[in-house]
Amino acid sequence: MADALTADLPKTGSMRSGAIVLARHGEPDIHRKVMLNAHGYREYWSRYEQLGIRPGQQPPATLIEQTARAGVIISSVRNRSIESALALAAGREFSRTPLFVEAPLPPPHWPRFVKMSPKFWGFIARVWWWFFNHHEGQETRREAEARAEQAADMIVQLASEGRDVVVLAHGFFNFMVGRALRRRGWRLTANQGWKYWSTRRYERR
Repeated sequence: MADALTADLPKTGSMRSGAIVLARHGEPDIHRKVMLNAHGYREYWSRYEQLGIRPGQQPPATLIEQTARAGVIISSVRNRSIESALALAAGREFSRTPLFVEAPLPPPHWPRFVKMSPKFWGFIARVWWWFFNHHEGQETRREAEARAEQAADMIVQLASEGRDVVVLAHGFFNFMVGRALRRRGWRLTANQGWKYWSTRRYERR
């Protein structure tokens, strides 16, 4: 997929690099005010991965403007990312790639009487995955970091000929890609945090 997205790039490197904007998708269409045990959270995350965004959302004006100026728009293959990109692309074509899907969130095997909100389960699952390599046969942290490096290489190449790149993807994986970008000499110039529709803008130093 990376080769397909970059195959038409010129081979010269004289132009100034465009900016890279990593955006989080819009709010998913799922009820979050529930209390779940670990098993319930696994089912909740499975549904979350399949759903699109809540109807009637309006992307922020700044993100609309950034997307309108972008030479390349990319989403992950998750419905929430695709629908977010559709809301921003104004009829333009955009690429969809599994390279930018969210890192997995398997919760630890805690007793069924332990119940928490999806927000807290997400935090706990991320800690267990990041620090304790709890992956339940899914993608490991090391594998996700390698994928983030590949994703960073791809969008750096796309930006290398002066085209701004906007990626509609996921909060934590965007963070991982951002780390990879900084290792390549890119500077975080604008940071809207982690909320839905938030963006992080990177520019070449």
